[in-house]
Amino acid sequence: MALVGKKAPSFSAPAVVNGNQIVENFSLDQFLGKKYVVFFFYPKDFTFVCPTELVAFQERLKAFEALNTAVIGCSTDTENSHLAWLSLPANKGGIEGVTYPIVADVAKTIAANFGVLGGEYDVDDNGNLIFKGNPIAFRGTFLIDKAGVVRHEVINDLPLGRNIDEAVRMVEALQHVEEHGEVCPADWNQKKKAMKATLESVSEYMSK
Repeated sequence: MALVGKKAPSFSAPAVVNGNQIVENFSLDQFLGKKYVVFFFYPKDFTFVCPTELVAFQERLKAFEALNTAVIGCSTDTENSHLAWLSLPANKGGIEGVTYPIVADVAKTIAANFGVLGGEYDVDDNGNLIFKGNPIAFRGTFLIDKAGVVRHEVINDLPLGRNIDEAVRMVEALQHVEEHGEVCPADWNQKKKAMKATLESVSEYMSK
């Protein structure tokens, strides 16, 4: 079920922040009314596509920060696994130098609530997850506005790495819509014109 247009599911979980510090009760609530959030899931620490994505987010972090946007990663690994991976240099498959928070979703409830938990599982009468095997998260990316509402989401299968520049572009598009009251057509970027949500405006746009 898509979350676009709905409040992002709330949670409180351990996370590693600043690349070396574990906090026990990390929550997206701290950004409400203050920042946009790009919240992304990845399958597992110490794997293959994942380090390329986490390092790519770090390389574009200043672009997100310039847009008043926090980047937060999450997987179903433990916070100690995150910490160990963060201490490993890139030439050994690690993500040393990543500074944005990485959430530990050991109970897998965050991934399940965001609709990105792969594998098989059931829910008992008390709402607890019952796993069959060891489900992990797909590569889900969620853009959350300052009111805590999901405005964009995309979910990739495990072998398909995401485009970080596209994540930046979507933040820019959302902020343009909010600031100017216009809509952003296909392939819009900050160098291109947007348009009003009217027939006249779309006709003018398409004629060019």
